[in-house]
Amino acid sequence: RNTADGKGVDGGLLPDANGKEPSPGGQREDRGKWQKPRITRKSLMKCCLVKWIIDSTTNTQGPESSDCELELSTVRHQPEGLEQLQVQTQFTKKELQSLYRGFKNECPSGLVDEETFKNIYSQFFPQGDATTYAHFLFNAFDMDRNGSIRFEDFVIGLSVLLRGSETEKLRWAFNLYDINKDGYITKKEMLAIMTSIYDMMGRYTSPSVRDVDPSEHVDKFFQKMDRNRDGVVTIDEFIETCQKDENIMASMQLFENVI
Repeated sequence: RNTADGKGVDGGLLPDANGKEPSPGGQREDRGKWQKPRITRKSLMKCCLVKWIIDSTTNTQGPESSDCELELSTVRHQPEGLEQLQVQTQFTKKELQSLYRGFKNECPSGLVDEETFKNIYSQFFPQGDATTYAHFLFNAFDMDRNGSIRFEDFVIGLSVLLRGSETEKLRWAFNLYDINKDGYITKKEMLAIMTSIYDMMGRYTSPSVRDVDPSEHVDKFFQKMDRNRDGVVTIDEFIETCQKDENIMASMQLFENVI
């Protein structure tokens, strides 16, 4: 989270909105307008979900690329062809092959369940409680609301988060904060998401954050977003406010750094 003077109260643990590594004091190097970060292989590998997949391919002998054309008979869900997913995402065919190898190794059924998400984040954030955040993130990926995530939904979501446009990322963020999926964000929903992130990692940042910080964060930004004061934030209000306020835009990048 960034304060009004541009200093992150999270102690510079997270990259700033330009995708740069923070300075030791958490001071933002660029006070200008938010720019789309350049996604490098190094930054791609910072994604917990990508690391989970790639680690699996290094620990288990994966199939040849021809096998990655998804000609599988033993899985409950058989994904669409890689060529179609290449059109739907910003990933290359080679990247999709690597992601699918790891996905199949970790999830032979072809589907990811919520317990898997909880296990992933408990491994990457062992110092905190990642259970609630993993639950919210799983629901954001689970577009069909059926308790499981297909490979297609998994990589399409990752593509938006890692390589999508500014508007696409904000729409995805809105979907994350809209917990009950009714098309609106309430202050209670926003607080629940932010608290889950702080529970997972906020209390272990340097300098440490106070328990009230999630509430202060939400009060400040919800007031700016709820322009007509009706107690809820629409997707238009959300996107417009984020795009016009660089502090909010920087803060909204928080969820990107814990995927």
